[in-house]
Amino acid sequence: MTQPPDPTPPDTHPTDPQGLNPETPVQAGRHAALDPATAPEAPTPGPRPAGSRPARPVPQDDPPPGTAVTLLKLLGGAVCLLTLAYFQWTPGEWPVRLLTWVLLTLLADEFGGWFGYAGLVLGGLGYFSPVQPPAEWLIILPLVGGALMGTLLLKHSGGLFVLPFAGVLFAGVLIAVGQFGTKLDPQMTLPANPEFLRTAITGMLIALGFSAARQLIGLILRARRRRARPPGAVPA
Repeated sequence: MTQPPDPTPPDTHPTDPQGLNPETPVQAGRHAALDPATAPEAPTPGPRPAGSRPARPVPQDDPPPGTAVTLLKLLGGAVCLLTLAYFQWTPGEWPVRLLTWVLLTLLADEFGGWFGYAGLVLGGLGYFSPVQPPAEWLIILPLVGGALMGTLLLKHSGGLFVLPFAGVLFAGVLIAVGQFGTKLDPQMTLPANPEFLRTAITGMLIALGFSAARQLIGLILRARRRRARPPGAVPA
C-alpha cells in the first residue's frame, strides 16, 4: 500500500540552529528601515528652560567713530589749547585773558574731556612767561579756576540736560563771591566788578551754547537714523 505524499512543502530555507529569523543582518536592517513602525525615532530636543530667550545682537545707535572723526577731534582740541596758550603767554589785559580762558577751556572740552582739564591748567601759564600777568590774575586764577572745575565735572556727569545746571553753577559762584567777597576781604573788589562778571559769564554762555547745539544736532541725527532703519534691522 502506497502512502500519499506529505502536503506540507519542504522548507527550502536553511534551518537556523538557534531557532532565530533566517534573514541575514543586512536584510533585517533593510526591512527595519522600510517599516515605519520599527524605524528608530529621531531624538526630540528637550524643553527650553523657563525665562531663557535666544541671544539677540544689541543695536548700537552710535557707531564707533572713524579715524577721520578722531583726527578732527584731536585737531580741534589742539587748536583750542594752542590759541589759549598764546593768549596766556603774550601780554594782555585781564579781560582778554579771562574771556579766552573761560571760552577756550570749555570749547576744548567739546573735543575730549582731557582737553578741558588741560585748558584749566593753562590758566597759570602766564606766571611762567617773561611778561608778568596782570595783578588781578592773582584773584581771577583761583576763583574762576574753581568755578571752571565744578562746571567741567558737572558737564561730564550728563548730556544735554545738565548744561543749564553747569551754567548756573559757574555764574552762581562768581555772583555769590561778588556779593559776599568784600565781607570776607575788603580788598577783594574785583569779583563785584560788572566787567569781570560780564566777561566771564559771556565766555561761559558762548561755550555752553555751542555744546548744546552740538548735542542737539547729534540727537536729531540719531533719531533720523532710527526712523530710516528697516524694522528688525540691526546696525553692524
